[in-house]
Amino acid sequence: MAVRDPLVAPVHGDYLTITGSAAAAEGEAMRSAEAILGHRFNCQNLLSEALTHRSAAHGKPASGRGRHKATASNERLEFVGDRVLGLLIAEWLAERFPREQEGELGRRLAQLVSQPVLAAIAEACGLGAVLAVAPGESRAGVRRRATVLADAMEAAIGAVYVDGGIEPARRFVRTAWEAAMTAQAAPPKDAKTALQEWAQARGPELPAYQVVAREGPPHSPLFVVAVAVGGVTGTGSAGTKRAAEQAAASDLLGKLGT
Repeated sequence: MAVRDPLVAPVHGDYLTITGSAAAAEGEAMRSAEAILGHRFNCQNLLSEALTHRSAAHGKPASGRGRHKATASNERLEFVGDRVLGLLIAEWLAERFPREQEGELGRRLAQLVSQPVLAAIAEACGLGAVLAVAPGESRAGVRRRATVLADAMEAAIGAVYVDGGIEPARRFVRTAWEAAMTAQAAPPKDAKTALQEWAQARGPELPAYQVVAREGPPHSPLFVVAVAVGGVTGTGSAGTKRAAEQAAASDLLGKLGT
C-alpha cells in the first residue's frame, strides 16, 4: 500500500508548466530515474522533487497542504530517505550477520550509509545524470560532488518509500547495495581510526587534517578537508567538519591501497 504520510504528495499541475524540448528532456530524465530505481511512480511529482537540487528549485512553487507543505527541492525527501535507508540496511545486516553484536553491526551500518558509499552507488547507477541543477551549477560540475550525489540518493529512496511503501524501497536498496554489502568481509573500522592505525604501524608521523575551504550559507555549510600522511594527501567534503574528515581519511586510504 502506498504511504501518503509523513509527506503529502504534491498533485499534478502544482509545478510551473514546462513546454517544448525542456518538457521532453524532463520526461526522459524521469523515465531514466524510474528505470534506475526499479519503481513506476504513481505520483510523478514526487520523483521530480527527489531529482531537484536546491539550486534548481527557484521559481517552483511549494506544494502540499496545511502544515505538511513541501519545498520543491529534494531536501525534505532526503530527510525521509536517510531514515528509510538506515532501517533497511540495519534490517539486512541483522539477517546477514545473526551472530554479530550491536557494535560490530553498528560499524557495518555506518560504513554502508556513509557519504562515500552513497555517492559511489549514485554515480554507478547514473542518478547524477538525471538530477536537475541550475545551469551555472551544472557547468561547475555539481552533479559529480559527493555531497550532492549522496543527498540525491537519499531523496530518491525517500520518494520511492512515500510513493510505494517499504517493499519497493527494500528491493532497490538490496539491489543497489549488494556489492557494498558483499564486500564487507569483516566489520569495518571508521576511516579515521583505520588511517591512524595504518600510520602508527609505519612510523611516528600521524595524519594531519586541515580545513581547506568552507563554502555555502551558514545554515547549509560545506566543509572541504585535506589529510596528509606519508607524502600522500586525501580530500573530502561534507556538511560537517567531522564528516568531511572521515571522507578525507577514506579518500586517502583508497590512495594508499588499504
